[in-house]
Amino acid sequence: MKGNEALAEAAIQAGCDAYFGYPITPQSEVLEYLAREMPKYNRIVMQAESEVASINMVYGAAGAGFRAMTSSSSPGFSLMQEGISYMAGAELPCLLVNVNRAGPGLGTIQPGQGDYFQSTKGGGHGDYRLIVLAPSSVQEMADFVFLGFDLADKYRNPVLILSDGAIGQMMEKVTFGHHVINKTEKPWATVGKPTTRKRNYITSLHIQPEEMEQHNNKLQKKFDAIRSNEVRFEETNTADADYVLVAYGLSARICHKAMDLCRQKGLKVGLFRPVTLFPFPYDALNKLADNTKMMMSVELSSGQMIEDVKLAVNGKVPVEFYGRMGGMIPTPEEIVQHLEQLIQPAYAN
Repeated sequence: MKGNEALAEAAIQAGCDAYFGYPITPQSEVLEYLAREMPKYNRIVMQAESEVASINMVYGAAGAGFRAMTSSSSPGFSLMQEGISYMAGAELPCLLVNVNRAGPGLGTIQPGQGDYFQSTKGGGHGDYRLIVLAPSSVQEMADFVFLGFDLADKYRNPVLILSDGAIGQMMEKVTFGHHVINKTEKPWATVGKPTTRKRNYITSLHIQPEEMEQHNNKLQKKFDAIRSNEVRFEETNTADADYVLVAYGLSARICHKAMDLCRQKGLKVGLFRPVTLFPFPYDALNKLADNTKMMMSVELSSGQMIEDVKLAVNGKVPVEFYGRMGGMIPTPEEIVQHLEQLIQPAYAN
């Protein structure tokens, strides 16, 4: 299946009740697939009049206690930021999908990773965070849907799957296992006029500053719990590595081949792949820096994740960068060549 199609099928199997979205390349297959298949299960699919409308429809459905999701690509996802901030402030669980394209502006429909800052630092207003999952295969496009819905419900927080145009469009084998669907009780939901309980109010508006600060402190404690419990990453050949490539998503796939080429040349190169971009695996990278000579962040951007890599390493070893922009995808050979140029002085010694 295509990555977008696998994600859409996983949404159905994960018990998604309602999808609201607007077509934009390179993620339109998500909407198309769900529009064809979801009605067979008596579930809701609606093409909204815009991305602004779709995210607010997700707000309404999530507030009523349903598993709701939307998907878009970079320019459309930018339009959703106000609604996402509202949902984070109102503590509403939902699944968001951004099939990243190159920017800025309309950019190109080719893959990019320039939405890292927007995704991990809070693209809207206020002190909030999304849980961000970064798939690097079609299989993970499917698997992270189940994980994403569960994490959203567990923490009452929006979860973002940050993919890209290449993974969304590529076709690979994918397996749908027997996932246990954990639809939790939601006593906070707005489900109609109450007769045996007090009314439920869902809002991100707190006029009194003392109340707003108290609410923000509550959110920060939740984000701290996410940092403690939900860090995910993958290491390959790092035990003896002198040099470590740090990459996520499509870049990690390319770096895996680059690492193999380096090993064939006798260079001890490993790969560190953050799976959660928030929470970022700071502690694991910091520990890894104790036994390496250098790290290199490889991204389809001008350099965004590198800031988190530098924060993690905290000056223990040099952190270098290699990136391509505008939808250009580096080859493994380019990455190897750049790494060799960086470490050439070491050869001379």
